[in-house]
Amino acid sequence: MEKKLIIIGAGPAGVSAALYARRAGLAVTIVTKGPGALAKAEGIENYYGFVEPITGAELERRGIEGAKRLGVEFVTGEVLQIGFNDTFDGYKVEGAGFTLEAPSLVLAAGASRKTLGVPGIADFEGKGVSYCAVCDAFFYRQKRVAVIGAGAYALHEAEALAPHASEVHILTNGETPTATFPESMIVHTEKVAAIVGDDRVTGVEFADGTTLSIDGVFLAIGTAGSTALARKLGILLDGANVKVDEMMATNVPGVFAAGDCTGGLLQVAKAVYEGAKAGLAAVKYVREKTKA
Repeated sequence: MEKKLIIIGAGPAGVSAALYARRAGLAVTIVTKGPGALAKAEGIENYYGFVEPITGAELERRGIEGAKRLGVEFVTGEVLQIGFNDTFDGYKVEGAGFTLEAPSLVLAAGASRKTLGVPGIADFEGKGVSYCAVCDAFFYRQKRVAVIGAGAYALHEAEALAPHASEVHILTNGETPTATFPESMIVHTEKVAAIVGDDRVTGVEFADGTTLSIDGVFLAIGTAGSTALARKLGILLDGANVKVDEMMATNVPGVFAAGDCTGGLLQVAKAVYEGAKAGLAAVKYVREKTKA
């Protein structure tokens, strides 16, 4: 297996991990869906090395250009699925128009800032509420399922469920769909008020008072951030954060995380530090795994 590293996220954590890994000799690919949280910062004046304030967008641009100068490859697109490769000796990252494989991954796609704040989501996790269609579709053979979301991520999850479930419902939660769903999938645009059930999910209540009988609910809101991707690999979470050790390693061998997704101080300095640690740890892991 080649000495490769895939990094998801092109913010300070992801780019820092890439810089250290690339300088150590790995072939590094960063997957980014475009400008992140840093680009929204109007001015930064507490970061080392800048006499005058710098915009977040400019700091992000400089970081990316520096990584490109060292030979880091960038792929722009939304990550739709992450999992083990076909030989189970590495990882596969899939998106619209790309498939990447490497022995190691760094999750640096930022914190999960968009959640569905309705009753029942947390209560029924593992009891009918799921975050990974590829992982759990088998358990919903000939059952009625719903996917909450309105975009490409929701479409991907729904397509993974379709061969198994008897019915696939799309719940846009009041949003206008941005993906084109097949006619076989039933689209509901009402706001979701609650997920209901007894020991397991039995239905969805909408804000207009109507209900939908359902056996399982899959969350695919917006785009898949680090937390959603971590769930697909069985990575342990600490609340809403990805759980890591002192070397930024998750509980899944070869998968590291850095930046806002690990919690704590949401600052560039912290993200750069964690990214450097994650990049170096990934280098050590890949070298040991691929040595002759």
